[in-house]
Amino acid sequence: MPTIQDVARRAGVSVATVSRVLNNPSSVAELTREKVKQAIRELDYSPSSLGRNLRNAESRMLLVLLPKISNQFYLKIVEGIEEKALEHGYHILLCQTHSKMERAKVYFDLLKNQLAAGAITMDPTIDHQILIDMAKRFPFVQCSEYIKAENLSYVTIDSELAAYQVTKYLLKQGHQRIGLINVSEYFLYARDRRKGYLRALKEFHIEPEKDWFYSADTVSLESGQQAMRSLLNKKKGLTAVFAVSDMLAIGALKELNTRKIDVPNEMAIVGFDKIEFTNMTYPSLTTVAQPMYKMGEISVDMLIRKIQGEEVEDIILDHELILREST
Repeated sequence: MPTIQDVARRAGVSVATVSRVLNNPSSVAELTREKVKQAIRELDYSPSSLGRNLRNAESRMLLVLLPKISNQFYLKIVEGIEEKALEHGYHILLCQTHSKMERAKVYFDLLKNQLAAGAITMDPTIDHQILIDMAKRFPFVQCSEYIKAENLSYVTIDSELAAYQVTKYLLKQGHQRIGLINVSEYFLYARDRRKGYLRALKEFHIEPEKDWFYSADTVSLESGQQAMRSLLNKKKGLTAVFAVSDMLAIGALKELNTRKIDVPNEMAIVGFDKIEFTNMTYPSLTTVAQPMYKMGEISVDMLIRKIQGEEVEDIILDHELILREST
């Protein structure tokens, strides 16, 4: 790739002159300016935006923190983030933390060293106090999972309401014994979805048994399959299961198919998120659709406004129950 030195040689000027043309063109005589521009065109030279930003103490980089890029839930959000960031003249750096705080701290150092302008976090495992402290110094926006704290804006959906509506739908279908596949209630979305589930059962005067619940260690297909295996082995006569993630629901569906349990006639199942795989399962999965792409776009708009020093309000988006063959 051509360098700034190549441009200077082609134009017959100094490197400093080329730099002035790139960064402060009005300070260079028109004839010289045109010679430099001609050399840039001929060499197809592209200046380093990172170097320019460092010299100007400005970054056009946004950090996007997430536990694992392999989780399908995050992919659509990242697409929305990237497209909107490019519209605003920013680039993104995907920061996969693997749910390890020491990794998150490495990425936070990019903010401290002015190599990034702000951060969008989708990682629910980040230490809350560290996140709160960072948000006091740097622009942060939370996407999907969030904690309520000063300077920590968020865009999300109403998980409790969505879980309530899903469970109520199953109850209206005639299901009286509905299992719940959840994850650790350290996470807000896990607590909220359990609340919505219990709220619907209470409305129908149903007291759940403790064996209707399973808490998975991770959000994965394997965890979902193990969860369904455990629920079935307890022989509690469940006729429906609500999983708080599509990944868990798809794993649970695999166990049902392995045991040749008819879905939905013997067991109905519902997931949450509407990742792309859910319309390709057998049978196709009923799920709650989160507006993931839109969440990504909005999180960027919010973050850039914060970078510019504006006040930002939290946003709760609508969700939708997508009815398919599994219920």
